[in-house]
Amino acid sequence: MRTSFSIAALLVGTAVAAPIIPFVTTTAVIPLQEDGGVGALSAATEISRRQSSKKACFIIGSKTLPKEVADIATSLASTVSCDSSAKTISGVPDVKSGSTTFSSIDFSKSKQTGLQFALSKFATAEPLASTDLKKFQDMLNVYQATEAGIRSVGGSLAIKVPKFFLEMQVSRIQTAQGNPPSAPGLQVDHLRDKVLKNAPKESSALLNQVKQLATQLK
Repeated sequence: MRTSFSIAALLVGTAVAAPIIPFVTTTAVIPLQEDGGVGALSAATEISRRQSSKKACFIIGSKTLPKEVADIATSLASTVSCDSSAKTISGVPDVKSGSTTFSSIDFSKSKQTGLQFALSKFATAEPLASTDLKKFQDMLNVYQATEAGIRSVGGSLAIKVPKFFLEMQVSRIQTAQGNPPSAPGLQVDHLRDKVLKNAPKESSALLNQVKQLATQLK
């Protein structure tokens, strides 16, 4: 009897220690991780969202766009039009915003460096607040659209220097007109640094001009 009791007690103890297997219904959602393990669903969803910007006429390739570029491309899809009969950098269609076409202000057609071209072509009026903001926004639109198209085919990104310079000019004009952008990435100083970072081979004289402009907000 002593032996039977010991065995029974042992079995009871074993049953209590057995692990509990959770019941998972077919509607349970398991979040996926971006490391490719249980989860690349969130990453795949993000990529799919970025690729949806291909609806924009200037996105001609299948390369996945960085989030910021994809967001801009999506916002410009209904603002910028394309001339499929005219190609610019990397085969991107000539784009138009307002009355401005990219081909009319294409830095790559100039013998100047990207920053030289930007400083001369995208100069603001004096006083700064009297500058035509819409004109500068249209110029920025066609540069951003063309950059997105270039990225979609993995082309050269030399366009970033004049594009960031245009962004800085738009921010300067908005600030001078009493409507400074609130987003950190659109602040004059931040965009100044973007220009300088992407123009390491430009002369110090040109870089100093950019620094000086960033201090002139009236």
